[in-house]
Amino acid sequence: MLRRSLSYIVFGDREDVTLNNVWSRAQWFVLFLLFFMVGTLGVVKDDVGVRATADQSYQQLQVFADVIEKVEQNYVEEVDMELLIYGAIDGMLKTLDAHSSFLKPDLYKELQVETKGSFGGLGIEITIRDGILTIVSPIEDTPAFRAGLEAGDRIVKIEEEPTKDMTLFEAVKKMRGKKGTKINLTIFREGLEEPFEVAIVRDVIKIMSVKAKTVEDVFGYVRITQFQENTGRELKKQLQRLESEAGDEGLKGLILDLRNNPGGLLDQAVLVADEFLEGGKIVYTDGRMKSQKMEFFAHPQKEKHSYPIICLVNGGSASASEIVAGALQDHHRAVILGTPTFGKGSVQTIIPMQDGSGLKLTTAQYYTPNGRVIQAKGIEPDIEVSNRVEDKGRPLRFLRERDLDRHLENNGEGLEQEDAAPQEKPPEPEADVEDKDIQLTRALEILKSWDIFEQMQHQARAVAMEDASPVP
Repeated sequence: MLRRSLSYIVFGDREDVTLNNVWSRAQWFVLFLLFFMVGTLGVVKDDVGVRATADQSYQQLQVFADVIEKVEQNYVEEVDMELLIYGAIDGMLKTLDAHSSFLKPDLYKELQVETKGSFGGLGIEITIRDGILTIVSPIEDTPAFRAGLEAGDRIVKIEEEPTKDMTLFEAVKKMRGKKGTKINLTIFREGLEEPFEVAIVRDVIKIMSVKAKTVEDVFGYVRITQFQENTGRELKKQLQRLESEAGDEGLKGLILDLRNNPGGLLDQAVLVADEFLEGGKIVYTDGRMKSQKMEFFAHPQKEKHSYPIICLVNGGSASASEIVAGALQDHHRAVILGTPTFGKGSVQTIIPMQDGSGLKLTTAQYYTPNGRVIQAKGIEPDIEVSNRVEDKGRPLRFLRERDLDRHLENNGEGLEQEDAAPQEKPPEPEADVEDKDIQLTRALEILKSWDIFEQMQHQARAVAMEDASPVP
């Protein structure tokens, strides 16, 4: 992980600042930034190009310093320098892509909670669209899911506070809380004339990242809800259980359900893909720095999973989910069924700062084993199947990466900018095989057909061998 921190600068009191003969705090700050930048760039006297870049940066930083100086000295009330600097940093990062942000110390602590799998809150994956807090997908078996919140819903107010221009982590902090406490959200849903209010009681969100069961005794169903610290280990354990329950004949097929999985930890995505692959590349990342150019490979497994796999995806499948689906698809290890995925193919590095704050910075993009770009494009299924096109007369579709403000482009890979087609309604939790989950039903049908075709091929080979035998 990249780690670089700015040292503290101790400024004098306000009374020590004058306009003429003493440098302001802002000027000292910009001077320090310049020294830091020059040191980072590695400026040498003979490198004219780098010196020109440093000179240009100094001129731009001087404008920044002048603004802070004028605000500090002329604003109607005394200003908090930390508040100004934090605001400036936050604004600077908002000029980058949608996933880069500055985390104040309290927000940085909130981020560290997310991968642990247990916290007090509502259970929704959120993003910012058109400056408004928008739900990517509710997490199964959580208060938000049970309250009927849907992908695409816009949260216009938290309690009575408008969410326009509210940062993601500020929103997360407001919505998290102790179990049993109530929070009111004002929701705008496409197709409805008026916003409506939803009262939700917070609960401890203990996300089971891997759920598994057998279907018709011979087929396995594994649902991965998020990629957390122990997802790879839990998957292995659940597969062992399913395979033992199937008896001597073993499983005849597996449905790997990644629908509405917003992603998570990269290393766990690699472990999940590795479980089903015997070798070859799983994913690789590419960025400007050498440390961001990484490759991840599969290894031979002691326990072989030789049965066919159907991998279910939809518009709520993002990030780590797309890594797994892309790897299985490129290695022809699974049939990908569903609708195009979210399209988040960028890597964020969390850089801790000295004051307890953090920098969440997009540092690389990841690619499938065959070099396919995922960013703003997603994984296209081998078999496209939608669950439902509309509900109560209104189209349903998932918010995707390319819909986000300031999304990172996909390096000219030919992404067409047409409107996204309506997509399916998120499936019910632990859905049984019935008409309400068309994708799951279709996956099971394919697995059954797979077994039939294999038997037919085996019989055809046996007949061919008999026909080729010499006549006595």
